[in-house]
Amino acid sequence: MTENSSQQPASNPELPTTYTPADVEGKLYERWVERGYFEADAKSEKPPYTIVIPPPNVTGALHLGHAFQVTLMDALTRRKRMQGFETLWLPGMDHAGIATQNKVEQQLGEEGKSRHDIGREAFTERVWQWKDEYGGRILGQLRRLGAGLDWSRERFTMDEGLSRAVQKIFKDLYDDGLIYRAERIINWCPRCLTAISDIEVDYQEDDGELVSLQYGEGDETLVVATTRVETMLGDTAVAVHPDDERYARLIGKRIKLPLTDRTIPVVADTHVDPEFGTGAVKVTPAHDPNDFAIGQRHDLESLTIMDERGVITVPGPFQGLDRFEARSAIVAALREQGRVVAEKRPYVHSVGHCSRCKTTIEPRLSLQWWVKVDTLAKAAGDAVRDGRVALHPKEMEKRYFDWVDNLNDWCISRQLWWGHRIPVWYGPDGEVVCVGPDEEPPTGEGWTQDEDVLDTWFSSGLWPFSTLGWPEQTPDLEKFYSTDVLLTGHDIIFFWVVRMMMFGLYAMDDEVPFKTVALTGLVRDEFGKKMSKSNPNAVDPIVWMDAYGSDAVRFTLANGANPGADVPIGEDWVKASRNFANKIWNATRFALMNGATIEGPLPDPSAMTATDRWILSRLNETVADVDRYYDDFQFAKISDALYHFAWDEVFDWYVELSKTTFFAGGEQAKVSGRVLGEVLDVTLRLLHPIVPFVTETLWTTLTGGESVVVAEWPADSGFRDEAAEKEIELVQQVITEVRRFKGDQGLKPGQKVPAELTLAGTALAPHEPAIRQLLRLEAAGEDFSATASLPVAGATVALDLSGTIDVPAERKRLTKDLEAAKKEKAQAEGKLGNEAFLAKAPDQVVDKIRGRLAKAEADIERIGAQLAGLPQS
Repeated sequence: MTENSSQQPASNPELPTTYTPADVEGKLYERWVERGYFEADAKSEKPPYTIVIPPPNVTGALHLGHAFQVTLMDALTRRKRMQGFETLWLPGMDHAGIATQNKVEQQLGEEGKSRHDIGREAFTERVWQWKDEYGGRILGQLRRLGAGLDWSRERFTMDEGLSRAVQKIFKDLYDDGLIYRAERIINWCPRCLTAISDIEVDYQEDDGELVSLQYGEGDETLVVATTRVETMLGDTAVAVHPDDERYARLIGKRIKLPLTDRTIPVVADTHVDPEFGTGAVKVTPAHDPNDFAIGQRHDLESLTIMDERGVITVPGPFQGLDRFEARSAIVAALREQGRVVAEKRPYVHSVGHCSRCKTTIEPRLSLQWWVKVDTLAKAAGDAVRDGRVALHPKEMEKRYFDWVDNLNDWCISRQLWWGHRIPVWYGPDGEVVCVGPDEEPPTGEGWTQDEDVLDTWFSSGLWPFSTLGWPEQTPDLEKFYSTDVLLTGHDIIFFWVVRMMMFGLYAMDDEVPFKTVALTGLVRDEFGKKMSKSNPNAVDPIVWMDAYGSDAVRFTLANGANPGADVPIGEDWVKASRNFANKIWNATRFALMNGATIEGPLPDPSAMTATDRWILSRLNETVADVDRYYDDFQFAKISDALYHFAWDEVFDWYVELSKTTFFAGGEQAKVSGRVLGEVLDVTLRLLHPIVPFVTETLWTTLTGGESVVVAEWPADSGFRDEAAEKEIELVQQVITEVRRFKGDQGLKPGQKVPAELTLAGTALAPHEPAIRQLLRLEAAGEDFSATASLPVAGATVALDLSGTIDVPAERKRLTKDLEAAKKEKAQAEGKLGNEAFLAKAPDQVVDKIRGRLAKAEADIERIGAQLAGLPQS
């Protein structure tokens, strides 16, 4: 229990009869920002707590995935702020290189222009205009959601400070030999016209064609199979396994490459699997990563056969054809020559697609910039293995290690104009100079800067420390690094989390960028289907916030947030959360009208009723549960615990059980009013991180306090009263059982019934007025005649139902139901007693029949009790 005697209750604790979120949410949020509640102080002596927001793209608008993660991060930071931490939740945006450039190129296309028409400088200016006009809309929408972000520290991956950080780490990695330039096979997108990294390629099963082709002439022939026939124009060898006796005579010889005037060698390489297909494979070093490796081992020529748009460039009949047009044309030409040995279609195989535009990826030999990741990735793995960084839930560690332990060197150059340009200059005599942030680039005739920009994930990989001022040793960096929690979706472990781990450990002297990675699932619709803009199930959370309030959306999202698991959400669930907010409002309004107060200290437990002591005991148990769940990132359990405590125990049980005390007035009512005020105060503070708006309004009205945002987080005082809990449990049993019986008899909940309660000598005796009030049980008059007697919880409740129901009709209905239940039981017993049936029936069928039997037996017992309880006619 806590004391709030330092606070003064509101002078006029009245609330509107209904809660209208639109009337309060925007005003409250702007008040919080104006008062600086969300701004962190680097000079504070409070312990720090830091979260950086996963930076949304400047092209974006708020979607449910954003709203989901933001709700959870906001809950974490609001709680820590209330616990007395100097809390920094840092906002910002990502420049999103390919996505943003595509948007602006689409604009130009509508004007009949391309970026090349206007030039690099003018195009970059257009992108900045786009960013100013469209970018950041999501940040305004985050305000609508109630995100307690420190807007004074808002950052952007292309702002001056973060650009300086990018240039600094590039220079450091380059000088340490961890960034290099090399010609290798990359994933090329013919639509985006840029290289993309392995993790930006989505693989899907496509219907293709597997064609077996005959290479060579006469006795010196081989059969190879391929799904990419067009690449044969760039073949520079056929490879076989050195131990494959079928081809031993051909190794080292040259054979004719069909449709060309070239001959190519047959090479022996252990990469070839002699058991797969014909045991011979075509080798196209410029268009396949495995072929490139074979080419390196055998010093083969690499021939690039198509341009950046996937158009064939090889002189001849196929020049100028798109790669897929060329595929059909080449197969037709080979078929005409009799070189097509076999064709299998459809041939389902895995094909890489650009994760952004869905275009089929073209493996392509290209000169690019790379990060050498072996030592960086090992450090990222070790930080989790040795416990410096905890992954939550722990089961995600396997996925993390599977990736980080098998990471290939990272292609970081992109053939774009929007992004951080690679800080390397080339001289007229082959000089290569990497320029750091405090260095001047070389000048003079013939010096040019590299045309490419860096992968977006390169700059966002610096986010936890670049946003705090690195490479300068700022007060923010000293106070708030390393960050405490990274909360993000499990789908970007590889895109972002690993990148931040590698760069953070490298740049910050082996200090981890975050202590815990809390991984969430993805938001799905109520049927478990993935939401996307292309599907009709996609939901704009702003629409739901307009209809039901931000608190309702937030509570629904938090209530579905089990660690690492996907989150289904439907509009009906948001409506239910709106009803919860209304319940909190109405119950608090009732409490304020009936003496709830926080004025003065809590009375001594000896002055309280058992109901008072019970709710305080349950309150402290709830505080302990909520704290434990927060520490384990169990947001669904937090929401569930608070929902059931607030709705069931406080509003449905405590308030109802105490109404007779409040209505009676006197000292006992004052005691219960102070208890109710305490319970509401603590409950509203517990609820605040998840539903901030309604709790702010109610808490300030109840307490007269400045704001629940800066109120103290409740602590478990240790007060427990097991005796009171057992006593109220008995009361609940009586009320629940009699309600059920009345319902079974067809009585309406509010229908009054004469009753005689035998409670003397039990713990229930003091609660008789409340029991009668809640059950609508009238006093037994002179003509009282018990027609039903219910023994429950050590007491007896006798009811006179004469005149309240049509006894003959009810007996007829129940008798019919009883006969049906007996028939169901007999049928189930007959099947379960048939050995032949049991021997043949599947287990699930047998289990279903056993379930029917159990239900029938329960129905027989229930209906029998109802018949026995009917008045005797």
